[in-house]
Amino acid sequence: SAGLTEEQKEFQKVALDFAAKEMAPHMAEWDEKEIFPVETMRKAAQLGFGGIYVKPDVGGSGLSRLDTSVIFEALSTGCTSTTAYMSIHNMCVWMIDTFGNEEQRRRFCPSLCSMEKFASYCLTEPGSGSDAASLLTSAQRKGDTYVLNGSKAFISGGGDTDVYVVMCRTGGPGPKGISCLVLEKGTPGLSFGKKERKVGWNSQPTRAVIFEDCVVPVGNRLGAEGQGFNIAMKGLNGGRINIASCSLGAAHASVLLAQEHLTVRKQFGEPLANNQYLQFRLAEMATRLVAARLMVRNAARALQEGREDAAVLCSMAKLFATDECFAICNQALQMHGGYGYLKDYAVQQFVRDIRVHQILEGTNEVMRMIVARNLLQG
Repeated sequence: SAGLTEEQKEFQKVALDFAAKEMAPHMAEWDEKEIFPVETMRKAAQLGFGGIYVKPDVGGSGLSRLDTSVIFEALSTGCTSTTAYMSIHNMCVWMIDTFGNEEQRRRFCPSLCSMEKFASYCLTEPGSGSDAASLLTSAQRKGDTYVLNGSKAFISGGGDTDVYVVMCRTGGPGPKGISCLVLEKGTPGLSFGKKERKVGWNSQPTRAVIFEDCVVPVGNRLGAEGQGFNIAMKGLNGGRINIASCSLGAAHASVLLAQEHLTVRKQFGEPLANNQYLQFRLAEMATRLVAARLMVRNAARALQEGREDAAVLCSMAKLFATDECFAICNQALQMHGGYGYLKDYAVQQFVRDIRVHQILEGTNEVMRMIVARNLLQG
């Protein structure tokens, strides 16, 4: 909590308490049985965590990006997978709040902020992952409607959620031909693929989302035609901070688990904590965690302030924090020895849940491209 205001420390405490009492005791069961913990998330929404950086007039908490980062880091100590879905949901509500008109904001945001309804973000396609500007899902305008055809892949919450924020092609090739539509579950022609079987992130379902002649009112378009790619990228800047914050929480929890194990476990007649090599590794883990946290919070401030360097700082923070935090969790598992590989021990779940953070919200290879491009363009 170093450097945080008293109010931010209070948010942190509330989120840590919720994570410890409402999430951590169920984390393993949600993972094993692949339960989407709707009621627990609705309890979190009662604390204001359903629309953290959404304006208060439509039910949001109106907090800053730094506040949000602190909250997601804290929640992630209880269940990284569930918190990561909540971060995606928050990003979707923010998009509607920021780019929607008054009618759209008031129609969609209140029920999403309360988590009476849940949202999914639909950008990735089977043939366009990192190359998002090449997406093919098409929306042809017919009078005051669009007819939507195509499919999206790897959609968090797909099939179980109520609102889908969809990037689709309304114009020519490239980013300028992309628009953003909001679809509701139950729209004729909207269907879902099979539930994917994943290494981690098992407390949230992942499915393909399929559009076959879906008729969507023009009134469900966020912003102007051709603005979709810009909306998607602005959303992802925050999404990168959010997912990096979830990584921080997993790493923080893993450091504590390793610390406890080294104190309790004995080998060669003495606690592992007496082994200087393991002391040094634990010190390195804690140091890297604090360095990653500082990078993430710095980027969150830049994004909140609308600074010119915000996008590149978000990319740097996402790259550094997700790489370092995975290494921290993996080292914590190693310190547990054979016990770390058992599902009775939480550390293996943090390793499995955090691994995908190096892939989504823009792969870490793409983060390197963004940073390099920024440096070389001067």
